[in-house]
Amino acid sequence: MSPRWLVTGAAGMLGQDLVAALAHEDVTAVAADRTALDIADPGRVREMFAAHRPAVVVNCAAWTAVDDAESQEDAALRINGTGPAVLAAACREHGAVLLHVSTDYVFAGDAALPYREDAPTAPRSAYGRTKLAGERAVLETLPDTGYVVRTAWLYGAGGANFVRTMIRLEGVKDTLDVVDDQRGQPTWTVDLAARLVRLGQAALDGTAAAGVYHGTSAGGTTWCGFTREIFRLLGADPARVRPTTSDAYPRPAPRPAYSVLAHHRFAAAGIEPIRDWRAALDEAFPALLAAERPLISGRPG
Repeated sequence: MSPRWLVTGAAGMLGQDLVAALAHEDVTAVAADRTALDIADPGRVREMFAAHRPAVVVNCAAWTAVDDAESQEDAALRINGTGPAVLAAACREHGAVLLHVSTDYVFAGDAALPYREDAPTAPRSAYGRTKLAGERAVLETLPDTGYVVRTAWLYGAGGANFVRTMIRLEGVKDTLDVVDDQRGQPTWTVDLAARLVRLGQAALDGTAAAGVYHGTSAGGTTWCGFTREIFRLLGADPARVRPTTSDAYPRPAPRPAYSVLAHHRFAAAGIEPIRDWRAALDEAFPALLAAERPLISGRPG
């Protein structure tokens, strides 16, 4: 029997694709959503580990409401900081590997070159601070079996995200003003899920060292460039997407101006980094469009 995996946050966009990827690999996986497991509750976590004895835990559970975290940092910290600490402690007790999904927001976002995995962290938002707390808990508690995988700009068919929003807006807006001074790497959850599976397997085999990895697509673009590519795939005129600045859309939490991440650790572990973002979006697009089709067909004429 293959080692059992536990996926927390399994009802989320990434969690759904990870569970599907594990099923494709014939890996026995326990899918735990927030109703099944509160990762910040030590008692519930102990019960889950006692019942299922996972060899690998992938923590996809997170507080992702970036702006709300500015006014509710304690609540965000409970999920993003305390939760990973509780999971890490349970993994240490049971000898399990922990893969913890984190974010580009742990960086200041003011770099000019892609952030390496060992680049200094300097979060500028409450969300970033809480996610960094989770990273530190995992790495300190599990120096030999803890893996932090930072990602960014995620999209997929299984939840609300930027791509699906732009598909909807293309049908109801003549033009769209989209931020062009934030640069990052659009990343398909299917691609990230595949790398998480490979990393977990390599961790069990002892062929991937513990520590920080970056799980984002290759290349980079701005939100405006991303939207123009979405319009192109829709057969719409990309010129309908007009560049604007972050100042035009003030938000409670500051957004990183530069979120491009380097992928040295995956390559060093013999795991191919994720492909270029355009190639991934091209393959993902039919499923994303299908996920929005009921909403599109329901528009008033």
